[in-house]
Amino acid sequence: MSVEEPVTRPRTKKKRTGRIVLLSVLSLVVIAALVAGGYVWNLGRTFNDNSQKLENAFPAEESRPEVKKESEDALNILLLGSDTRAERDEELDGGSEEFGTLPNGGRSDTMMLVHIPTDRSAVYVTSIMRDTWLDLPGIGEAKINRAFANGGVPKAVETLEGLFGVRIDHVASVDFEGFKGLTDAVGGVTINNPRAFRQSIVNGMYFPEGIQTLDGEQALAFVRERKSFPGSDYQRVKNQQLYVKALLGQILSKDTLTNPLKIQNIVSEFSPFIAVDDTLDATKVVDIASSMRNVGTSDMEFFTLPNKGPGRSADGQSIVIPDMDTINKFGEALQNDTVDEFVASTDLSQ
Repeated sequence: MSVEEPVTRPRTKKKRTGRIVLLSVLSLVVIAALVAGGYVWNLGRTFNDNSQKLENAFPAEESRPEVKKESEDALNILLLGSDTRAERDEELDGGSEEFGTLPNGGRSDTMMLVHIPTDRSAVYVTSIMRDTWLDLPGIGEAKINRAFANGGVPKAVETLEGLFGVRIDHVASVDFEGFKGLTDAVGGVTINNPRAFRQSIVNGMYFPEGIQTLDGEQALAFVRERKSFPGSDYQRVKNQQLYVKALLGQILSKDTLTNPLKIQNIVSEFSPFIAVDDTLDATKVVDIASSMRNVGTSDMEFFTLPNKGPGRSADGQSIVIPDMDTINKFGEALQNDTVDEFVASTDLSQ
């Protein structure tokens, strides 16, 4: 179904939150839903029964960084995004990009680091573009997505732990296919689209400029589209940021969190499309969320891993060039649990 006309409503001022990809926040949505109201046990059972497990998610102990006292109680969660339907479409189009496979059958092309400080006062979500050019352990210089192709989840964890000098405490993978049901479960989500475009397929959906409410199928098309834009993945990331802020605000609203049926539908629709490491069960999720009851959307900071934009590798690949000076400062902030100071003192707009 195409979206042809925007709903007439006053425009709202867009807050600058940096770029983000969709999947980073979907796991936070599950966390918020699990602790809402007095029905945690039933939701937790649904989550445990329906979600999958990432076996052997972490690298060998001897390859992992030491835990510094300053940050031993902080949490670092790696979120992986896969898109099984887009993968099938890519294969039909003759695509040949390499990604590591995940339990849900998808290939990971999205990586997010979620950092929760010791005092649980905020959430910092850093997106890592799939073409970021890094020195991968045991592989050499390559795009970050090559870590999956060569070593799966443990290699991705090892790469990021080496890059930042901190341990990843938990890992979760989410498939975009779960996004459709999640969107419909909250009754659709209203966005304010800053740029009109049409989906780059035959009879593709049209998304006009302005305010409009998207259902699950429309939302999938909105956050997936990249070929319609000169900036490709960069513009797609912006659109995902726009949508996820609207989605998160709706899910965390009083109307949703006080509605047991809505929350049950959210967890039921979403949990089959998430896979977690074997230590991240519903009990652990509730423990984390309970310590963050006072965190709202205004306490969440979203940004991409600092980079210098697109470039070419020595062998001609299209890559994203990392800003290693700023990344090293970010790593030090993670190690010392001072990410708030890093964000306040660094220009993270890109």
